[in-house]
Amino acid sequence: MGLFDRIWKSDFLIRLRNWEYWPFLVVYWPVFIYWIWLSLRARSLLYFTASNPGIENGGMLGESKIKILNEIDDSLIPSTIFIKLGTSAEEVARQVQKSFKSYPIICKPDVGERGWKVEKIKGEKELKAYHQNIAVDYIIQEFLTEPMEMGVFYYRSPNASKGVVSSIVIKEMLALVGNGKSTIQELILANDRAKLQWNTLKVRYMDQLNDILENGAKLELVAIGNHSRGTKFLSGNHLINQKLNDTFDKISKQIKGFYFGRFDIKVQSIDDLYDGKIKIMELNGAGSEPAHIYHPGSSLWSAYKVIFHHWKVLFEISVANHKSGVPYMSFKEGLATYKKISSEGK
Repeated sequence: MGLFDRIWKSDFLIRLRNWEYWPFLVVYWPVFIYWIWLSLRARSLLYFTASNPGIENGGMLGESKIKILNEIDDSLIPSTIFIKLGTSAEEVARQVQKSFKSYPIICKPDVGERGWKVEKIKGEKELKAYHQNIAVDYIIQEFLTEPMEMGVFYYRSPNASKGVVSSIVIKEMLALVGNGKSTIQELILANDRAKLQWNTLKVRYMDQLNDILENGAKLELVAIGNHSRGTKFLSGNHLINQKLNDTFDKISKQIKGFYFGRFDIKVQSIDDLYDGKIKIMELNGAGSEPAHIYHPGSSLWSAYKVIFHHWKVLFEISVANHKSGVPYMSFKEGLATYKKISSEGK
């Protein structure tokens, strides 16, 4: 590889050339200005905490995943158990054996975001290590085998009988395809998205880096559908139609106090999506994004139009709920919650 190619393929330039990798604060600074303007109109910096009365803080910070899942019909969620900090490793193993047929399973903090400490656990040894290394409450879910993972964004005014699906993101897991010649290490370093995960992948696959993948063979590098783990986010907005709106109206209205957020789901097929035969891994409230904006090649300007629209909707829903008696969180309460979350490393 020549000097120009080495520079062009450097981690720095890969990130610089693709805004989806830019730091959160760099991308979101215009949104902060808009938030201040909306806060002045609402007379509260934390107006968004009234958006979803059924979710702690509206789902912007510090919300419990298990409390949200407990509000969703059991037929729509994977088998899930809650592990309180201080539970013995033996008790955790016992609960897993009782609740799940087999490994793998998914472990994730009860309070956390952006893929923090979400792991696919392949056996009891890995479960014990995870348990020993996490210092917060967490949940364990069955590992879903449905082939399609999506994020479906939905919102509805408290004064409206119907809502809309405003965004669908289809998640493509980080994977390699062999050519029968290159080693796994060479394939990783030749793939921009995988190369940015090199520090993690070289440890996880240290015993396989020199293996050669057969031509056409696929190796999924990361099983967690999170952007920070290298997952490619593809726009699925072409799937939005009235039937899908009706389906998510029906699902959402069953969840008390929910008006704005993103369902992270797995589904067997598009037909099942329209029929509501889905599994909801998480439901994220006010802090969630319409993640189709990260579709490769999409402009930052187009992303801003989508983000600003959703923040306007969030404001309108929050104000409507507030007029109906839902309080805004005070600045003092918000600061205390933020300090608590920060101290726990989330």
